[in-house]
Amino acid sequence: MTDDDVLDERLIRPDGRTVAWTRTGKGKPVLRLPGTPGSRWSIRADRGLWNERGLQTITTERPGFGASSRLAGRKYREHSDDLAAILDHLELDRVYLTGGSGGGPHVLAFAAHHPDRVIAATITVGFPQLNDDEYDQMIPFNTTAFRLARDGEEQALREQLAGAYEVVKTAPLAPLDAAMATAPPSDLAVMSDPSWRAGQERATAEAFALGMDGWYDEMLAMGGEWTDIDLTAIKTSLTWWHGPTDRNCPYAAAERLVNKLPTATLRPLDAGHFEPYKREGDILDELLSRG
Repeated sequence: MTDDDVLDERLIRPDGRTVAWTRTGKGKPVLRLPGTPGSRWSIRADRGLWNERGLQTITTERPGFGASSRLAGRKYREHSDDLAAILDHLELDRVYLTGGSGGGPHVLAFAAHHPDRVIAATITVGFPQLNDDEYDQMIPFNTTAFRLARDGEEQALREQLAGAYEVVKTAPLAPLDAAMATAPPSDLAVMSDPSWRAGQERATAEAFALGMDGWYDEMLAMGGEWTDIDLTAIKTSLTWWHGPTDRNCPYAAAERLVNKLPTATLRPLDAGHFEPYKREGDILDELLSRG
């Protein structure tokens, strides 16, 4: 499929920052928050699943990724307000909300800060806050990076990310392939899909169009204290999909977080971190059923 059906859009925020997103389709609005590192081009190469369901799909990117200006020191509230501004710009009062992996905390933040804008929410394999014994359950790259972020070792974190970034500039998927070498077979199977790789390569290359600072800011936010996400403020219906063999985001940590959310339900996946790519039709149907 070509990208003729995709609108590449942006707006300028009051502080002068650019906020960018893509939009495709017409119908029920779904706001998508991609994983980390991701961009507004973190979209399916084959958008048939979205078109069959009559969706207007809006895929955003966080500050510092893609065409979206960096906001050093950001946490979660800032981007949740950016998302509300996008909806205002598009004249959309309420949307279905979904996010995966590193987009998970941003789903929580938007649902907490702008609950009246969310019809229903879904998180797939979202990143949760971790206990000390859960870091070693991740792939080695994540184990090291999130420990550095937790401990405030900012220079060491920047150096680790910079090594991967230098490779990304000429081979966008090479660092991911290397980092996921010990991932479950189900993840490796998805990663071998040519359609998945084509979409992921474009999304990753675009994510680093402004450099690696957005990634660095995001890792610090994810690994630090989530002081600007008030879980008690989340009243929206939320389904969290997660697999017990996920080595990017530990299942036990996700389960613990879901248990803190009275309106949330944990739904098991059969495999690892990239299983939602294969199950997206079912995941969307479940989300839309809660409208």
